Amino acid sequence: MKTEPTPQEVKEQKIYAEWGLTDDEYRLIAEDILGRLPNYTETGLFSVMWSEHCSYKNSKVVLKKFPTSGPQVLQGPGEGAGIVDIGDQQAVVFKAESHNHPSAIEPFQGAATGVGGIIRDIFSMGAEPIAILDSLRFGELTNSRTRYIAEEVVAGISFYGNCIGIPTVGGEVAFDPCYEGNPLVNAMCVGLIDHQDIQKGQAKGEGNPIMYVGAKTGRDGIHGATFASEEFSDEEESQRSAVQVGDPFMEKLLMDACLELIRDHADILVGIQDMGAAGLVSSSSEMASKAGSGLHLNLDDVPQRETEMTPYEMMLSESQERMLLCVTQGAESRVKDLFEGYGLDAVVIGHVTSDGQYKLYHHGELVADLPVDALAEEAPTYHKAYAEPARIKAFAEMPVYVPEVKDPTTILKQLLQQPTIASKASFYNTYDSQVKTNTVVKPGSDAAVVRIKGTNKGLALTMDCNGRYLYLNPEVGGQIAVAEAARNIVCSGGQPLAITDCLNYGSPDKEEGFWELWTSADGISAACEALETPVISGNVSLYNETNGQAVYPTPVIGMVGLISDLTHVTTQGFKSPGDLIYVIGQTGADYHGSELQKMLAGEIFGTLTSLDLVQEKKHQDLVLEGIHKGVIRSAHDLAEGGLGVALAEAGFEQNLGFDVAVKLTNAELFAESQSRFLVTIQPADQGEFESLVGKSGTLIGKVQGNTGVKLATKDGVVVADIDELKGLWEGAIPCLMKSKA
Repeated sequence: MKTEPTPQEVKEQKIYAEWGLTDDEYRLIAEDILGRLPNYTETGLFSVMWSEHCSYKNSKVVLKKFPTSGPQVLQGPGEGAGIVDIGDQQAVVFKAESHNHPSAIEPFQGAATGVGGIIRDIFSMGAEPIAILDSLRFGELTNSRTRYIAEEVVAGISFYGNCIGIPTVGGEVAFDPCYEGNPLVNAMCVGLIDHQDIQKGQAKGEGNPIMYVGAKTGRDGIHGATFASEEFSDEEESQRSAVQVGDPFMEKLLMDACLELIRDHADILVGIQDMGAAGLVSSSSEMASKAGSGLHLNLDDVPQRETEMTPYEMMLSESQERMLLCVTQGAESRVKDLFEGYGLDAVVIGHVTSDGQYKLYHHGELVADLPVDALAEEAPTYHKAYAEPARIKAFAEMPVYVPEVKDPTTILKQLLQQPTIASKASFYNTYDSQVKTNTVVKPGSDAAVVRIKGTNKGLALTMDCNGRYLYLNPEVGGQIAVAEAARNIVCSGGQPLAITDCLNYGSPDKEEGFWELWTSADGISAACEALETPVISGNVSLYNETNGQAVYPTPVIGMVGLISDLTHVTTQGFKSPGDLIYVIGQTGADYHGSELQKMLAGEIFGTLTSLDLVQEKKHQDLVLEGIHKGVIRSAHDLAEGGLGVALAEAGFEQNLGFDVAVKLTNAELFAESQSRFLVTIQPADQGEFESLVGKSGTLIGKVQGNTGVKLATKDGVVVADIDELKGLWEGAIPCLMKSKA
């Protein structure tokens, strides 16, 4: 067996630096915490637990800005997932996670295990997972490597979700060159729980056994947490050993067994936690630290699928489909019998102590002896220096960009074929969106809707972010990300409840990178306060850079809303010929960061108009009230491509044309002004509707009984057929994916 370096060699050869620890951090561990040199295994434990991925050492100061409480919040950040009350002693549990770096290296398994990990976070809280969503960012589909990554990521998500039997009901996909070397793969899982079943990840009660359940431990995913806390370079693209391998069939058994334990054996369960990032070390040390306890673990008892695994390998492995339990003394056989019924390992690997020490034994020897809080809670926190990027000043000095649009029909057709706008059906049709038979609104509308079985209520679910806006102005862009997610929920008939986030950024070690994170958090916080949607869970993914080039700051917002009555469920599609079409909100010359600017200018530049959060909330409340009163028949958020694209998308659902006239220029037809909705009503409801919305609403036309499209502006007219437009929109991505270039 290979001999591990001695503590002195770890220090002299700076092995700790290869694992992401700085010289100062190593000195802190050796001199201030331990009073001795840590051995190889101990150094490895600190390296993963003190990584950004596990400790949030560069982002804690930022996360403190977020509002995290409210009357609806039962569990905020700090556990496996957040929990929000939905009445009747029920709650919704949700969280989003990133799996960006693994998906760049091994896109199928990276995406699949990202889904598997977020599902475990949900059922570790005691909740039944009911839906999966995803938010994906890729480079341009004209690049063959990007096409391969996109295809494999979608296949990985489909494989895991379909096999485990949880519907993938919604999400978003966007394309920009900055994501070419570093795609973003964010997954969100939503679950339902009865208040009485809520669990915590804790290991308390001296002498209580610690039990390992699920799949065996292998060498896959070792140092996955530190791998996720580093920048990419071309040389590192072969780091496949840091990518885990998933088995959704095993996860289904594990989920069912854990939920049976929680529901039918609550008297013996003390705590439960997923072995996610940093595997056994993170789950065990965090469970003990939260309870103010210590742990003794015997690594000889850890189920292993490979021979001669070292303590270092066992503790840092991120093998999938594993959970850690703390149960009451004497209940071990009940747990073993339950899990054996599912064909799963359930093994006692240690017990809770009262001394606050984290002790690992292997072959009868003490191989690690550390204060548990030092691992789980005492990573240093940094407030990095920050500075506004030079581009922001340069953008402010540029003249306002006003595109010239002479032929709005051609521009509309071209916009509908841009990959970020075009139909994603070729991706989401590979997902089973209807398993469990609770899906009310499938992928393709502003938000997905799932019913809450046994009630007349539903949940509206969405993920949203436009990184281009944050590239131009992180604070305003952060506000827009939250506001647009809320608009999606409102358009579906839901009352926004709370958010989870995936904060995808470049390196915080660069002053410009930390400035983007710091200032966008101000925007997210302001919008959450204004819209009464606290942050209840989330994930930070930094170092999303390749060869020094960062992705756009992309804080993906996952939001859940409550639909109190399923009769309120609304979709974006026009419903009947003769219905009147209104726009709520005002359109301005807002082209910076728009799909039109990217298409015509080939790049993104300029400044953003400030978002009026008071007006945003007012318009959202008006639309929701109109839906609840039964007046609004369809509702659609105006986003990428502006009013022109929104009108076309609304016509696609039932192949209905429209006759519209607006007091806008050709270009303004595609402007991306905020706080706007496209809604339709029946003519009989016109008086009630106009008295509700007042000057906020503008009548622009009516739905046609045929497929003809006529859209008159101040300086032009769009004349087309909805079937032709739909064909272009549906065919764009399949055509690009088949390209040989």
